[in-house]
Amino acid sequence: MDMAAIDRFEAGRGRLASLAYRLLGSAADAEDAVQDAFLRWQAADRERIDVPEAWLTKVVTNLCLDRLRSAQARHERAVGDWLPEPLLDGDPMLGPADTFEQRESVSLAVLTLMERLSPVERAAYVLREAFSYPHAEIAGILDITESASQQHVHRARRRVAAERRGGGEVDPAAARRIVEEFLTAALSGRTERLVALLTADATAVSDGAGLARRLLRHRTPERIASSVRAGFRPTAAKRRMAGGSPAFHIARVNGSPAVLAVVGDRVVGAVAFEVRDGKVASLRGMAAAHRLARLGETWARHEAGAPVVDAW
Repeated sequence: MDMAAIDRFEAGRGRLASLAYRLLGSAADAEDAVQDAFLRWQAADRERIDVPEAWLTKVVTNLCLDRLRSAQARHERAVGDWLPEPLLDGDPMLGPADTFEQRESVSLAVLTLMERLSPVERAAYVLREAFSYPHAEIAGILDITESASQQHVHRARRRVAAERRGGGEVDPAAARRIVEEFLTAALSGRTERLVALLTADATAVSDGAGLARRLLRHRTPERIASSVRAGFRPTAAKRRMAGGSPAFHIARVNGSPAVLAVVGDRVVGAVAFEVRDGKVASLRGMAAAHRLARLGETWARHEAGAPVVDAW
């Protein structure tokens, strides 16, 4: 392959990776899909490709659809073993973030909600909301009619909006203050304060410090507060598992506030928060190494500010 063709692909790699991440919810799978697209680009008769960007978008989208439809992916998602892979704000894989729709489409909440869409609905929604493709182009990418594209996007928007329960953008500084207060209450073991900081319909999901065979879910403020209090209670066993005494940082992950547990420059745990109406509406706790791989790599290159808690 000549260097011009390689350069042409590399110029669009970031956009393709961002598209694949939104479709798959996994940075590792997104990178695999983009690399597979590069191999197809290498093997293609490029003289017959009129618009390389459009051709590559279609290839990546369909590679992602194949992954979403695979038996293994359907099984993992059906049994509840799946969580979106969190990305530190500023990671180029998060892609365009100029509009509310673009920012929302990459939030952990919406990535999770999109699991309830069909693969084609998910693709049409992402192409339209995050990348502003006209329906005519979406139809060409997905091999459907323009009318079908409009219907898929309409259904996807309606389902996402219904599940979001009126969620909108939250001032980052206000959200951070709420998360800091929540962390203080968690570390002090003040269960009643944790309950007061949770919405009545709050939910929590975690991978059980990376040890649980299935995701752990809690659906009442009292159960969530009890779980959080236990999770943040320091023990010698937890420090051994973490490889030291973590510091706690407040960061932003997929556009939302998060608490990161960091040992040295390693991220050993993350709790991402969704804030609504001045309270915590959902938490997602992750400590499995494969879920934190890219976030940890990005954090290690990131100029972190002072932790809110020096040692646990």
